[in-house]
Amino acid sequence: MYRIKPELFNLNYTLDCGQVFRWEREGDWWTGVVGNHVIRLSREEDSGELLVDSELPPEFFARYFRLDDDLHSIYESINRDLLIDRAINKYRGLRLIRQDPWECLISYMLATASSIPTIQKRIYLLSRFLGKELEDGYFSFPDPEALANADFPTLDRCKLGFRTERIKAAAEEVCSGELDFDAISRLEYRYARERLMRLRGIGEKVADCVLLFAFEKMESFPVDTHIRQTIQHYHIDDSYFETCKNLSCMGEWGREYFGHYCGYAQEYLYYQKRVEGFVPLY
Repeated sequence: MYRIKPELFNLNYTLDCGQVFRWEREGDWWTGVVGNHVIRLSREEDSGELLVDSELPPEFFARYFRLDDDLHSIYESINRDLLIDRAINKYRGLRLIRQDPWECLISYMLATASSIPTIQKRIYLLSRFLGKELEDGYFSFPDPEALANADFPTLDRCKLGFRTERIKAAAEEVCSGELDFDAISRLEYRYARERLMRLRGIGEKVADCVLLFAFEKMESFPVDTHIRQTIQHYHIDDSYFETCKNLSCMGEWGREYFGHYCGYAQEYLYYQKRVEGFVPLY
């Protein structure tokens, strides 16, 4: 076990805000699976130090938690109104996480029309039946080959429902090289989104989540129910809403309104809405 002291970082907000699904909290400690490692983390409130129970080096966590992001500059960039100002001040230190593209892709394909506990259960079952056991009760996420070669009776045990054929097809594309993550990372945001949306079962919201969390496309602005309701409630008057009824238009609005780091703004607004609902601005 060792300690690191990151600047402007809140572990609880970062792991609880809904961007990752394989972390669970018990008391002051978080336990998660990242790659082939079971990791346990806690943050001391007084010192701000992060207690790390893992064989992974500090450099891993600096990259994973995007500690290289200049949050002070990002806050200045996205702080456009009272609503986002409130979210920034209340959830200060929430950082986006750099996720593995393969796991992120499948996780968000499993996330459609589902609650976070349901998503977590599906990912756990998928890892249990197709991954490798790392510790008692903890399993690695299945690699593309394991998922592509899985039979349907096994996948049915994972409770994936209508998503089963879609994620199996995505795994087959990755295995064949038709879906190339390195190529997607090199594409400009709009072209990368178009490529992901060629996969069956991936719409704009899922594509934007994957691009934001796994491909560092900061201009991604995922629009789900919480963000749609927030925009409608706080930002869009009746005359504008008549021309902005779909999620794609709201995503364009978010990119224009918040700028390059709109993905950060989205996560703060999403977390605020999910935890508190509609908040007063006085």
